[in-house]
Amino acid sequence: MSTTRDGVSASNGGTGTLRVVVGEDNYLTIEGIARVIERAPGLELVATRGDLQSLLDVIAEERPDVVLTDIRMPPTKSDEGIALANELRVSAPEIGVVVLSNYNEPVYATALFGAGSERRAYLLKDRVRDAGELERAVRAVAEGGSVVDPAVVDKLLRAHRGREQSRLDALTPRELEILALIAEGRSNTAIARTLVLTKRAVERHINGVFMKLDLGDAENVSRRVKAALIYLANESG
Repeated sequence: MSTTRDGVSASNGGTGTLRVVVGEDNYLTIEGIARVIERAPGLELVATRGDLQSLLDVIAEERPDVVLTDIRMPPTKSDEGIALANELRVSAPEIGVVVLSNYNEPVYATALFGAGSERRAYLLKDRVRDAGELERAVRAVAEGGSVVDPAVVDKLLRAHRGREQSRLDALTPRELEILALIAEGRSNTAIARTLVLTKRAVERHINGVFMKLDLGDAENVSRRVKAALIYLANESG
């Protein structure tokens, strides 16, 4: 049995149903999200909560397939959504997380994807009005995929390119292959093992990717995340 947003018991809805918990403290946003989920075939709204602790409690109790959460909520209204996604990466890696934000700031997206992009999505709250886009993100993270809001990546690209055409065009097939594995959150060692390359060869290819994507001299982890975001945006586009 599960609990609806009104506290009424409800069945799972049958095999194949994706069970969703929502973390959001704005009533109108909750109603908008609820309409999308309730009208989508194969999605079930299990519960909504308005603060981080109660959200964590219901996730532990219900073990949903996907958590859809605001980036900022009580108690501090800072980055609770990011903290939740990072905590679930360790405690419940099978749960997908869609983070919703009012802020078109790549720094939040890079924080979300810092530990890998699998089962994570970052969307601006405007996407709540687009039922198809929000539903697509929920299904994508449930299946192990990733979604990045195009507007966020556009801002990231503008900060790191000198021309409008994507620098992905300049990458070799091998570099694209390695970038795809970076976007999955693979380490250099794992990439080397997958492609049957030496770790040094992988590092050389990755440095080439960073240079061609014009990611500058930022710290290595930051560059990996930004490169992954660019790749994911291109794939989703």
